[in-house]
Amino acid sequence: MDIDTVTTYRRARTRDDLALAPGETLIAGGTWLMSEPQPATTGFVDLTTLGWPDLEVADAGLRIGATCTIARLVAWSRDRAAHPPRPPEWTATAMIPDAANALLASFKIWNTATVGGNVCRSFAAGAMVSLAAALDGVAVVWTPDGGERRLPVADLVTGNGTNGLAAGDVLRAVELPAAALRSRAVLRKIALAELGRSGAVVTGRVDEDGSAVFGVTAATLRPVVLRYASLPDAETLAADVEAAPGYYTDPLGAADWRRAVSEVLAERIRAELAEGPAA
Repeated sequence: MDIDTVTTYRRARTRDDLALAPGETLIAGGTWLMSEPQPATTGFVDLTTLGWPDLEVADAGLRIGATCTIARLVAWSRDRAAHPPRPPEWTATAMIPDAANALLASFKIWNTATVGGNVCRSFAAGAMVSLAAALDGVAVVWTPDGGERRLPVADLVTGNGTNGLAAGDVLRAVELPAAALRSRAVLRKIALAELGRSGAVVTGRVDEDGSAVFGVTAATLRPVVLRYASLPDAETLAADVEAAPGYYTDPLGAADWRRAVSEVLAERIRAELAEGPAA
């Protein structure tokens, strides 16, 4: 779509360049921004020219630059990108393509859409929100005073399309901790149409210490994260998923349907994790 209100474009080179003038907005992939009219936007400030590394591997875990494309992240998880090397013990990276496929988007969109943009849009069915909530992802946020704050992505998202970013805040990266990346993790999704937007995305993982984490996204207005000291029994998990807040109705699914299918998906994941790792 032509955004005919835009009259200026700036390439950000330093952090100081992220101070926005009236009418300016940040752009990276721009797949949502360019998909509909933006009458209040008169200028773009390009984040991709800051040169942030796409992916950084460290003992603490994986740091995903906000401007990293979904395609780049998926390729890395499938060992189609040689740098940086993917630690073989990070078995939960197998969830990354599943999460990306939960997004209603073609592979062409993956090549432009960014991880940070998907998180910042904060839609209930945001694929990277599902991934980050599943793996205890932490948002690294640059604040306009030159500081930085960190908070779980699951807490950053406050509703369907809303989040806790304040004016002048910039999402710098999403960090996935190594402990979560070493877990056994499963993602399951469902939609009313075969190629439709996900109506429910449920994730589950078992960490090395035996603790379990389940996540519900897309079905709820904001991520729901359920934590257990060990893998819960079927009745406990079903009750907790049923009681989760925020199930909603829209043209792509009724709240009661979303609640019911989330329970079904959670039990399938629980049963799969209970079988233990594949031989």
